Amino acid sequence: MRAAAAAAAGVRSAGRSPAAAAAAAAGIFPAHRRSASTEALKQTVLHDFHTSLGGKMVPFAGYSMPVQYASEGIKASHLWVRSSAGLFDVSHMGQVRLRGKDAVSWLEGLVVADVAGLAPGTGTLSVLTTESGGIIDDTIISNLGDGALGMVINAGCKDKDLAHMREHLSAARSAGKDVDLEVLDEAALLALQGPKAAAVLGELAPSLNLSTMAFMAGQAADVAGIPCHVTRCGYTGEDGFEISVDGSQAVALTETLLANEAVHAAGLGARDSLRLEAGLCLYGNDIDETTTPVEAALSWTIGKRRRAEGGGFLGDAVIMEQLANGTTRRRMTFIVEKGAPPRGHEKILNEAGEEVGEVTSGGWGPSAGKALGMGYAKKPFNKTGTKLSIPLRGKEVAISVVKSPVVKTSYFSLTG
Repeated sequence: MRAAAAAAAGVRSAGRSPAAAAAAAAGIFPAHRRSASTEALKQTVLHDFHTSLGGKMVPFAGYSMPVQYASEGIKASHLWVRSSAGLFDVSHMGQVRLRGKDAVSWLEGLVVADVAGLAPGTGTLSVLTTESGGIIDDTIISNLGDGALGMVINAGCKDKDLAHMREHLSAARSAGKDVDLEVLDEAALLALQGPKAAAVLGELAPSLNLSTMAFMAGQAADVAGIPCHVTRCGYTGEDGFEISVDGSQAVALTETLLANEAVHAAGLGARDSLRLEAGLCLYGNDIDETTTPVEAALSWTIGKRRRAEGGGFLGDAVIMEQLANGTTRRRMTFIVEKGAPPRGHEKILNEAGEEVGEVTSGGWGPSAGKALGMGYAKKPFNKTGTKLSIPLRGKEVAISVVKSPVVKTSYFSLTG
């Protein structure tokens, strides 16, 4: 996740460990995710397993998480995922289950997705919105079948998401609505990502027909004899799967997956550079409560039926107006013409030297072979091909707005 010498100098002067310096160099310390002290850090069920593999642990979203492993640097790990398969521990993320005859309609009041239109075994990316149209969090929503919905929420947003949902749940119940919310605290979550992920998983889960399992589809299956729920999705731009498993079985499943020579353990560093090349947002950097889905180039998450019905979710007046009339700024992707990448919150200038935007993410793209980033720019400076600059370390660094993603994604398609 996001030049080592400069970052190490700045980070170590602040008293961070070499592992934390690596994390800062990777750009994975958005302000809302930093922890005040290591004593307060939570651990996933795989924490000791990570340290046994030489994992360099850093604070992230209130957890102690591996940024990389002793056997492989961030760049090598990134490239391995692009060519083979990487296994990420994402158990710090929140898993939620909703039930009740009013669960769908209740959730549609909080998110922009067409939840009612999800067939059993399918899912979608969506966002939770504020009353002013800002993004509380991005989330994966799945129809689990048997009247249940699943949600995966970001670790750094878990507490506020749950507080927000429970507030609205209380109001719904007071109005006689039938909705139940369960937090799956005992569940772990693994992400198996890369072009060889399907072959690896297929050997261990014969009940899964991966040739017909669409992107964002999910189902219950035994993986190496362990009960799991498998969803074909991920945060790398590659084909891959997120595997929910009971925490008591997480180490055993991880060991089995890593026993395949095609699979390497991967950390937060590679996860961030992969998502940046794939054009995927990081909450707290690229999206937050001050950005709307339209500004964030996430209008596609707003269901067609929801648009036709005028919204029906928090902040719909703002968002529907932006859909109709546009916005003054928009998220864009850029490449650095020469030099090191920005890290976030740098000003973006036009050719006249006027401020027209702000960087939200930046880093080195190992597959792209160049520095790149994301940010928001006023229109028309967000258009592909626009030449801009960033004041960085006493110099003006030239950047060019490019089409996203910088590296072509390889999500599985039933049509090939």
